[in-house]
Amino acid sequence: MSATIEQIIDGILEREGNGKYTSDPNDSGGPTRWGITEKTARAYGYRGDMRDFPRAAAVNIYMSSYWTGPGFGAVYDHHQALAVRLADFGVLAGTETAAKQLQRCLNVLNRGGKDYPDMVADGKIGPKTIASLKAFLKLRGADGCRVLLGMVASMQSVYLAELAELRPKDEEYQFGWQLNRAIGAVVA
Repeated sequence: MSATIEQIIDGILEREGNGKYTSDPNDSGGPTRWGITEKTARAYGYRGDMRDFPRAAAVNIYMSSYWTGPGFGAVYDHHQALAVRLADFGVLAGTETAAKQLQRCLNVLNRGGKDYPDMVADGKIGPKTIASLKAFLKLRGADGCRVLLGMVASMQSVYLAELAELRPKDEEYQFGWQLNRAIGAVVA
């Protein structure tokens, strides 16, 4: 079953608290609603109280900044579950980080350039990344889908663990992040 973009965004909104307002002093994001930080909301022109931040504005931000803008929609055309994983990873770590991890995985899976050329892991999904993804999936099929998805999920898990090592206050959120995001099933 393929998920629509609306279902994918709904899944992100649910994992991001489903509209719950938070303002945890230990959370680096500060005041947040729908998973959108006040800083991000302000960058998109929202000037009101974050307790009132509308769902529609959050959907717009997720669509433009975490789906279309970083190119995850192009990944979706070839590997839907991977695109959903990348969007979720991007919400927590930034879309360039998520895209860069995909590029790194594709580079180490190309058998030293025998299957398709290495690319610069620049965190930008473009024609080279999509060509590598298509070549890998054509060669490896369903097993390739599982391996690549598992590798990106593992990269997300390690990223989150390393984040807590750098910022011990994030240990408070580590179990939930791992359970609901990195290790748990991220689906639309």
